[in-house]
Amino acid sequence: MKAAVIENGQVLVRDMPEPVPGKGQALVRTHSCGLCASEAHFLHAGQNVIDLSRRLGGPYTALDFGRAFVPGHEYVGEVLDYGPGSRRTVKPGARVTSVPIMRQQGAHAVIGFSHDCPGGFGELMLLDEDMLMEVPSDLPDDFAAMIEPLAVGLEHARRGRPDHGDAALVLGCGAIGLGVIAGLKLMGVAPIVAADFHAGRREQALKMGAHIAIDPRETDPYGPLPDFGNRRVNLIYENVGQPGMLSRIVEAAPFDGRIVMGGYCMEPESMYIFAAQNKRLNIQFAGGEEPQDMALAMRAIADGSIDVAPWIGARIGLSGVAAAIAAMSGPEAPVRSVVDPRRL
Repeated sequence: MKAAVIENGQVLVRDMPEPVPGKGQALVRTHSCGLCASEAHFLHAGQNVIDLSRRLGGPYTALDFGRAFVPGHEYVGEVLDYGPGSRRTVKPGARVTSVPIMRQQGAHAVIGFSHDCPGGFGELMLLDEDMLMEVPSDLPDDFAAMIEPLAVGLEHARRGRPDHGDAALVLGCGAIGLGVIAGLKLMGVAPIVAADFHAGRREQALKMGAHIAIDPRETDPYGPLPDFGNRRVNLIYENVGQPGMLSRIVEAAPFDGRIVMGGYCMEPESMYIFAAQNKRLNIQFAGGEEPQDMALAMRAIADGSIDVAPWIGARIGLSGVAAAIAAMSGPEAPVRSVVDPRRL
C-alpha cells in the first residue's frame, strides 16, 4: 500500500506491506486523517520520546526510530474485512473511527506509532474491533476525522471537574485548547478566558465558546474580570507543553485553585511545592481520550453543538504531508490539515 512514513526523522512516501488482520482486528481503508502536532514532535524528538517511554513507562517502547512507521491517529475509514474468529462488530462498508489503541492479539499499541498498526497516513489500517465507533452516514469524512482531536480536549475539560461556580482559564488555543473550551461550554461553565499569543487562535477560541480571549503579554489572565463582577479564574488548563509552565501557574493560581496539565512536555519541570501547599492547589494531569469522550465528540459534531468547520484547512494527498507538517507550527497554520491517503 502507499503511505507517508516517518523514518529517521524524515517524512517519505513509499510502498509498505499491506496489513493482515488477526482475530479481533478490522481491516479498514482510510478516507481521511488529521495532522497532529504529535507527528511533528516525533520528527524532531522521536528518539527522545522512545527513550523516555523505555525509562519511565509509555506506549512507544516498541518503536524503532530508524525503521519506517506510518503515523496518523485522527482517522475515519471504511471497514473492509476482519481477521478470522472476529466478532465483526461493524458491518463491512460502514465508516468508522476509534480510540487509536490496539489491544487485540496480546498487543497494546498506539495506532500510528507502531510498526504493527499503521496509522491513517496509509491506505490501509488495522483497528481493534472492540474500539470501533460507526460514523453517521451524513457526517463528512473530514468532520469525522476531527472526532479524535476534539475528544482529547473534552477529556481534559472533564478532568478539571468543572461546575457552574468556576471561572476557567485555558492557556494555549491549539486544537486541544479549543476542545477544552468547547467542552467547558457544553458543561455551562462561565466565564471561560482563553489566552494565546496569536490573534488567529484567539479568534478561534471565541468561536468555540470562550467569553474573553487575551494576549497574556498585554493582559494578566489571572487578574480581575470586569465583565464578570471582577471574578478571578480558579480553574486553569495548561495546553502549551513548555517547561516552566507549571511553575508559573502555581505562582499565579489562587488559593484552592485547580490546575489541569494537558500540554505534552518532555523536559523536566520544577516547581515550588511550598507555594502549591500554601495555596492548597489541586494539580491534575490529563491524558488521552476515552471512549466516552469519543462518543460525546461524535454526537456534538454530528448535531452541530460543536462546529469544527473552522478547524479544517487544506486537504492534501500523501505527497503533501512533509510540507504540511513543517508548516503546522506557524501562527497562521490551520488547526488541522487533513490527509486523504487515497491521493498521491
